[in-house]
Amino acid sequence: MTGSILRALLAWLALCPALLEGAEAVSTVTATAGEPGEQRPSQTDGKRNPLTPDVRDDDTELTMQRGDFVIAPIPISDPVLGEGLVLAGAYFYPQTEEQAASQPASVTAVAGMYTSSESYAYGIGQQNYWGEDRWRFSGALAHADLQLKLRPGAENGDGGRTDWLIDGNVLQAELSRMVAGDWYLGLTSRFVDINQSFETDRQTGNFDLGSSIRTVGIGLSVEHDSRDLPLNSYSGRLFELRGLFNDSAFGSDSTYQAYHAALRSYHLLRENVVLAWELEACKKAGSVPLWDACRIGLRGFPATDYLGKLSGSAQIELRWKFWKRWGLVGFAGGGGVDQSLNKEDDGELIPSYGVGLRFMLLKSKRINFRLDYGRSDEGDAVYFSVGEAF
Repeated sequence: MTGSILRALLAWLALCPALLEGAEAVSTVTATAGEPGEQRPSQTDGKRNPLTPDVRDDDTELTMQRGDFVIAPIPISDPVLGEGLVLAGAYFYPQTEEQAASQPASVTAVAGMYTSSESYAYGIGQQNYWGEDRWRFSGALAHADLQLKLRPGAENGDGGRTDWLIDGNVLQAELSRMVAGDWYLGLTSRFVDINQSFETDRQTGNFDLGSSIRTVGIGLSVEHDSRDLPLNSYSGRLFELRGLFNDSAFGSDSTYQAYHAALRSYHLLRENVVLAWELEACKKAGSVPLWDACRIGLRGFPATDYLGKLSGSAQIELRWKFWKRWGLVGFAGGGGVDQSLNKEDDGELIPSYGVGLRFMLLKSKRINFRLDYGRSDEGDAVYFSVGEAF
């Protein structure tokens, strides 16, 4: 879960610059380049779209040469953390004309989050690009204090959800190199120092439930990204394969291995209809801390409900822009876990389905407000955020 919170913080860091641009960009951009069926926002030929939208993309060339600091509030709601607010900001570094023509701008970003569950997190992130985008660096330092809930299993009683408190720090860095076309090969390192506690005693042989655990890992990543715009893709694919090896030789309290694979694909079926699908798999082996367990990345239930050493999921989503800035989505999928916290969950197929409403806040960057209602076997959940689910 700590890894999930870090990824969420990084996503919010990536989203905030475009949001600040909204009012000016909507009034000045006459061609709605973000609409399905039309060309994506103009980019210099050969330069890939960065994950972090550059607020200067729609401004003058002079503005692109200056560093800019922006700040944005982002409301959130999900069944794990509750309702809350993210406050995020970013500073883009100046570029020469030659650099601007061949690679995205480097950026430093900060974000803080507080929710109704009295959970909070804050962090700082860095993205750098060198050598005409052949080299990329991303890093983040975050602190999280999370008040989570665990679903009780049959062997732990049938009472209400138990409190799961997590408090600690995460430091992660990745350096990647373009090897061919849209393919990147990366070296990853991660340091995590976490304290966790439970309201009641939990019984499981699959996870390390120690109150204080420090992990240090080094790993490799392979990525292929041909999406037209990462934050709301209409075409292209994303493939990710990652392995992280935590070992006492590096100073880690726990020795275990973590593997993750994902494939996402996007298809423009009609001028205003996009079909997106995702396959995802996770595998952990060794003495795995519970906060680093595999989970099912679907909607309709809290992410803490199904935690295991092995997970897999698939989902499909149809996105229809039916009127001006407004859109509707329908989604369905399924997933499962094995070697789980609650043994009765092993091998069970967990369904996920629902509908959602979209409002395009910024056409030039395709930034959507997202409201989703998801259902599963044992309940439902509402999600409100900025950006697509995948």
